Amino acid sequence: MKKQETLDILQKIQAGAISPEEALLKLRTEPFEDLGYAKLDHHRELRQGVPEVIYGAGKTPGQITGISSAMLEKGQRLILITRLAQDVAEAVKKSLPLQYHETARIGIIGNMPEPDGIGKIVVATGGTSDMPVAEEAALTAEALGNSVIRLYDVGVAGLHRLLSRLNDIMDAQVIIAIAGMEGALTSVIGGLVDCPVIGVPTSVGYGASFNGLAALLTMLNSCASGVSVVNIDNGFGAGYLASMINHQRRK
Repeated sequence: MKKQETLDILQKIQAGAISPEEALLKLRTEPFEDLGYAKLDHHRELRQGVPEVIYGAGKTPGQITGISSAMLEKGQRLILITRLAQDVAEAVKKSLPLQYHETARIGIIGNMPEPDGIGKIVVATGGTSDMPVAEEAALTAEALGNSVIRLYDVGVAGLHRLLSRLNDIMDAQVIIAIAGMEGALTSVIGGLVDCPVIGVPTSVGYGASFNGLAALLTMLNSCASGVSVVNIDNGFGAGYLASMINHQRRK
């Protein structure tokens, strides 16, 4: 249930169009919908401002189709499905108008919203191999109503590549810095800008990178202020958090 729908119910009570008992019944039947294999949290947008997102890994095409269809029936305009395998996406496409983004492993049903954030979100990567995580972050942020600038392959092995885009990073409202190997990009960017920086360690790297643990520890130990860190390969979490920051206004 959206905030506007709840407000409409309250206004109808005030106007005498419905009774408090009728309003209570409607509100009580809205919180979640039990599909057997999933309990859809239809109050997520009312509580948090963003509707529930489907985590696609481990779900069958039938489950994803059923969850998405139930969301559409409740009036959800855009559905975001993360970690969606291509073969599952192709199966879902037979029933629903799914757009599949292969690099990010993201499926989207509905039209992307117009950006309404305070400023721009920059998504920067250390290398090209970090792009799957970066695209997950960027598409998540765009689906949540943000303007995104992508700066890919600007890592510390050639720092002049990052410095050539200094205007973009200086103008950003939030920066998502994504890197594997030793993960130094987050500290470098954190030391240059006056906005929040979200570090995303990736599992890219040789043996001693320990599948992203080395980058995670580097980012957690950053000496740059204003840096926070999400889990290894968690592009979605970074994009979501960046959107929250970019939509913060005095309440």
